[in-house]
Amino acid sequence: MDTITFWGLAALAVAALLVGFSKTAVSGANTVSLAIFAAVLPARESTGVLLPLLIVGDVLAVFTYRRHAHWVTLWRLFPAVAVGVVAGSVFMLWADDAAVRRSIGGILLFMAAVTLWRRRVGTDAAPATGPTDGGGSGRGLAKAGSYGVLGGFTTMVANAGGPVMSLYLLSTGFRKLGFLGTSAWFFLIVNVSKVPFSVGLGLIDGHSLLLDAALALLVVPGAFIGKACVDRIDQRLFERLVIAATVVGGLQLLLR
Repeated sequence: MDTITFWGLAALAVAALLVGFSKTAVSGANTVSLAIFAAVLPARESTGVLLPLLIVGDVLAVFTYRRHAHWVTLWRLFPAVAVGVVAGSVFMLWADDAAVRRSIGGILLFMAAVTLWRRRVGTDAAPATGPTDGGGSGRGLAKAGSYGVLGGFTTMVANAGGPVMSLYLLSTGFRKLGFLGTSAWFFLIVNVSKVPFSVGLGLIDGHSLLLDAALALLVVPGAFIGKACVDRIDQRLFERLVIAATVVGGLQLLLR
């Protein structure tokens, strides 16, 4: 981290702003942040640097949307997510920087494909404020389990659980505020639970926290910008830009 160039620091600063913005406005922007972090820093260590910044953003998002969470959905997801986080931790035990870099790149491209598929089949239009997939039915629990395991694994390996959870929440029928409130609480709880794993894996240490202390100052204005813009954003255009940047970032990590 002592070798980060001026332009590298500038890129990390932009990524920190996007972390805050993604937590209060458009969650897809976070995929751009993790691509920037993995490009500027060693891919494996980048996940540990990014995690505390995500938690700062989660706290701000919970403060903003705390009253709109759907806790039945959250409790249905948590057991499967825990399985995914443990699986991701096991993977990180043996994965070197190249393996993590390729994994992050592959996950980014997969998330971009999932987002494009979601838009193609028209799941962006959410008709209800809560889940409409059968609640505690076998189909609903199986769906929560599959999304939860994938979300837990991707968030542990690459801090990239956002697109998976976005797809799940949208497919179960959440409007904007319910979506933002439920995802805010979800990621605050999950990201805090990942801290002991990241410390144990050596991904979070004193040096990474010093860098976080500087970058965290930019997460806060990013969150306020997101809150101010959430009702004014041309969602379609912004999603296209996020998808394009995600694909470029994913390819860059795979071909690096």
